[in-house]
Amino acid sequence: MPHGQDVEDDTSELTSEYECLQCGRIVEAETSPGTCAKCGGDFQNRAKSVE
Repeated sequence: MPHGQDVEDDTSELTSEYECLQCGRIVEAETSPGTCAKCGGDFQNRAKSVE
């Protein structure tokens, strides 16, 4: 990409995938979905490492 040009901001993906740490259920949401409706476990954003 040539210098001095702005990169277009991709705002089409406002949702993230969250995975329940207890049962593994995956949901898409704009913000943390809180607790899992299936088992009551906590959700972790799949884009972040679990370390």
